Amino acid sequence: MNELLSQTVFFGIFITLISYQAGLWIKRRTKLALANPLLMAVIMIILFLLIFNVDYETYEKGADYISIFLTPATVSLAVPLYRRIELLRSYPKAIFAGIAAGVLTAMVSIFVMSLAFGLNHQEYVTLLPKSITTAIALGVSEKMGGIIGITVVAVSITGILGNIAAETILKIFKIDEPIAKGLAIGTGAHALGTSRAMEIGEIEGAMSSLSIVVAGIMTVIAVSVFALFI
Repeated sequence: MNELLSQTVFFGIFITLISYQAGLWIKRRTKLALANPLLMAVIMIILFLLIFNVDYETYEKGADYISIFLTPATVSLAVPLYRRIELLRSYPKAIFAGIAAGVLTAMVSIFVMSLAFGLNHQEYVTLLPKSITTAIALGVSEKMGGIIGITVVAVSITGILGNIAAETILKIFKIDEPIAKGLAIGTGAHALGTSRAMEIGEIEGAMSSLSIVVAGIMTVIAVSVFALFI
């Protein structure tokens, strides 16, 4: 099976798209927060590779083409922000302060947990960019000498958990302001969180889109400083 599939260039893309569509179907049928389409797709792909004894390298040959669309997809998130640009002009200080607070919280939490679990420098810098979109996080991790594969996993887990738990956490802390909701989701859970923010509301989606870009820039700067601590 592994040899047969290795000869099919687009095998990885096919399995990925089929798994994601299946995840969307499960989400629509169950309407459960845990039934996140991306999470479902990841589980199905892993099971497929294990059951049919397919090497990850074989799957990656085709699936890697999907990453080409990662940057344009991230850039397209500027569209909802453009539609709500008046909000940015009305509350610039509060918005940028909120994003900065989120970035600082992410940095400090990783620093504290790295000390608690005795991580070395390479492992530490690998996790620092976990809360920003993959398109930026990979470059940051590579530049700082991190383990790119683990960075991808950390970013994915952060986004999936944010997508699943965002609305519940907002309700627990009684955060009702749409701008605050969007900033919190985008800063904490990047693009995957933003997809959930867009489902909640247009303002939430616009602010979450803004957070991805600004938090990414702030994180690049913050990582260069926090990387010196361990």
